[in-house]
Amino acid sequence: MPAVEENGLNVIAEAERKGRPAQLFWPWFGSNVSVLGLSYGSFALGFGLSFRQALLAGVVGITVSFLLCGLIAVAGKRGSAPTMVLSRAAFGVRGNRLPSAVSWVLTVGWETVLVTLATLATTTVLDRLGWGGGTGTKVAALVVVSALTVAAGIAGFDLIMRLQTAITVVTAVLTLGYMALVADEIHWARVTAQPDGSAQQMLGALVFVMTGFGLGWVNAAADYSRYLPRRTRGASVALWTTLGGSLAPLLLFVFGLLLAGSSPRLNEAVAADPIGALTTLLPLWFLLPFTLVAVLGLVGGAVLDIYSSGLALLATGVRVPRYAAAAIDGALMVAGTVSLVFFADDFLGTFMAFLTTLGVPIAAWCGVMLADTALRARPFDDADLFRTRGRYGDIRPLPVALLAGATALGWGLVTNSGAAWLDWQGYLLGPLGLGGRTGTWAGANLGLLAALALTFVLTLATQRRTVQAQESAPHPGGRL
Repeated sequence: MPAVEENGLNVIAEAERKGRPAQLFWPWFGSNVSVLGLSYGSFALGFGLSFRQALLAGVVGITVSFLLCGLIAVAGKRGSAPTMVLSRAAFGVRGNRLPSAVSWVLTVGWETVLVTLATLATTTVLDRLGWGGGTGTKVAALVVVSALTVAAGIAGFDLIMRLQTAITVVTAVLTLGYMALVADEIHWARVTAQPDGSAQQMLGALVFVMTGFGLGWVNAAADYSRYLPRRTRGASVALWTTLGGSLAPLLLFVFGLLLAGSSPRLNEAVAADPIGALTTLLPLWFLLPFTLVAVLGLVGGAVLDIYSSGLALLATGVRVPRYAAAAIDGALMVAGTVSLVFFADDFLGTFMAFLTTLGVPIAAWCGVMLADTALRARPFDDADLFRTRGRYGDIRPLPVALLAGATALGWGLVTNSGAAWLDWQGYLLGPLGLGGRTGTWAGANLGLLAALALTFVLTLATQRRTVQAQESAPHPGGRL
């Protein structure tokens, strides 16, 4: 077994930078070849769309959102540091603690969601086989899945890269087997009978898909490209990240649309148990292989999340080794999973509320980071990423204010009907003439796109001279 990785927030040393851009395909594909992608087809139809509308929303949402990951991954090869360290160039060394905290909460939340789904899926399968399914089974499944996730997160980069390659092969083969076994459940006439929804419903589904796929990863996009040599072509980094992340979800989403559109009962069941509901279509002999593919796919995503959440925790200013940060996040993940598995009544409502609420500030951060990356022509200054008196500054007021302001705007333009404690959101829908919290725009998720677009445009417009000054400032050692 590889030794525990010692690298944390530090810039990766020149001697440790290795590999080719094509190797980025494996961690991104392995972490997104989860059968959860099938359930997103059901989620999209739940917005009241026809098949063709849901298909367009899904294809655009998945591809564009992972392209955002690819563009931010370019910063990783330029700076050879974690995403939330490179973000200091935009927000300042200590000013970046705010987006780092949001990133940390998001990644811990995703770990919790994925481990919860793996636990529920395992329990459902064992119940169908007559081997249990009660509290004891849930506890055992939770322990095994959590142990795999935390162990890989603590071990670090090398083990994760090897693990994701293996997960990719196994899950891809078994997922294709699942699709072959249930293909006869697809009824084209039923799929195409669903009437069209409104433009607002289609937009809501598109943004939800973006948030559930690529936008859920943008804050970790440079954590794996940072090990590449700096001479690596940025276009190749973006291409392989985008391709690896989007390829499996595109296939799974389309197939999930066909299944959910063929069976209203399955469509309804997915909302309560997104993975377990899919087992109702399988013969008993394939249930154990299905459990393997479901758990491995979900663990693959959770492993990347726990690795990046540990780095984000360190970026908030917590002073512990990287592996200790991963262990802390693992403990929080277990606590959150226990809450969802044993006490939550509505998984889908909670899940959508989580994605939308945290998706707004992450979209706002993403806009700043995309613009900042586009404005830079030279590598980052390694030392100044860690110095409050360096070229990147301590707290940069304008980008921090942009993040806060865009988040406030975004929350005012989204609603979460499935979570009563978030009914304060959507406070701008009425004043802006969009019909209020019950109008036609209430479910369109406008706030995420507004936050992303606003911070991107304003950062491009206001930070060009600042970035040029940063890149032209003399290096303490006489070079940039």
